[in-house]
Amino acid sequence: MKNFKLKITFNAPVTLGFVFLACLVLLLGMVTGGASTQLLFMTYRSSLLSPLTYLRLFTHVLGHSGWDHYVGNMAYILLLGPMLEEKYGSDKVLKVIVVTALITGIINFVLFPASALCGASGVVFAFILLTSFANFRQGEIPLTFILVAAVFIGQQVAEGLFVRDNISNLSHIIGGLVGAGAGYALNMHKKKY
Repeated sequence: MKNFKLKITFNAPVTLGFVFLACLVLLLGMVTGGASTQLLFMTYRSSLLSPLTYLRLFTHVLGHSGWDHYVGNMAYILLLGPMLEEKYGSDKVLKVIVVTALITGIINFVLFPASALCGASGVVFAFILLTSFANFRQGEIPLTFILVAAVFIGQQVAEGLFVRDNISNLSHIIGGLVGAGAGYALNMHKKKY
């Protein structure tokens, strides 16, 4: 009988790093009663003279309001991230995360001065729309992309108009647009073989 060995591989470094870092941020937030999350991992209108204002434009995607919020976002990121890293490379997936964080952070800062934003849901929507471009070919628009965009973005628009909650539907839409733009750009520049 052959010796059957299994080993655990660190297959998606950006995805796993993001998930572990967000978990550490959540635990730190719990230990500090939310003070660390508010100080470093939540974007809101604050002085442009403070260096933390600029840091939070990027780090707000690591902060979460609790375990449910964290698990909901990380389930999608763990599901989609490894496939995206395999297809596009870790560096490009990291760029999608950073661009999504920056754009959603700036838009929240400018348009919603009385609201704070934290969580990775913009990144989740970027990943969802980026995934729908997985089988993209030049000169074609995948039907899966059209359906995903209609379902997810349509739902966010409807909820933004008709449901009053603490969810930033605009950051979901912006994240989806970043993912769609990245998917289109990454696949348009792909070499033909």
